[in-house]
Amino acid sequence: MKFESELMNLLESDKALFSILKAVETLNLNDCWIAAGIIRNKVWDTLHSMQTETNDIDVIYFDENEPSINAEKILEAKLNTIMPHLPWSVKNQARMHIKNNLPPYHSSFEGVANFPETPTAIAARINQNKIEIMAPYGLQDLFTCQVRPTPNFTNNSPLHPIFLNRIQEKNWGHTWNKLQIIT
Repeated sequence: MKFESELMNLLESDKALFSILKAVETLNLNDCWIAAGIIRNKVWDTLHSMQTETNDIDVIYFDENEPSINAEKILEAKLNTIMPHLPWSVKNQARMHIKNNLPPYHSSFEGVANFPETPTAIAARINQNKIEIMAPYGLQDLFTCQVRPTPNFTNNSPLHPIFLNRIQEKNWGHTWNKLQIIT
């Protein structure tokens, strides 16, 4: 609960991030959240007393009736009219299981639970003027700077190389030197 309060305070106190949450709320999408790197990086930046550039804003939602990439592009365009020049990336979790050859997801929660690493498996949204947090594996790894694979990406899984490649490509340990990578 302590970490959830800390995260809510971080999101509320960051005007830009709070504006992003409000912009996403206006889409009125089913099971819609901002997720992954933008939240993870905000926490890690705060813990490291630094600020990194936002390279993407992951917006996730769940709509099994319209799983097309075109629908996602239309939503990105809407967000660009609300807050232009931001790196919006909208993904319908109803189709994202295909990427890693997993069974279909039934919610955004299942999508987030199948992100490769625990501190990235996080999402937030504004619902009825309150910030809600989704963290299938909790927030401890995020706030203690531990990066470990989620269950589908552990070292006995065929998806483990995806986790390892992300660690290498993202080079998080170089940017945030307090991180502990647990493979």
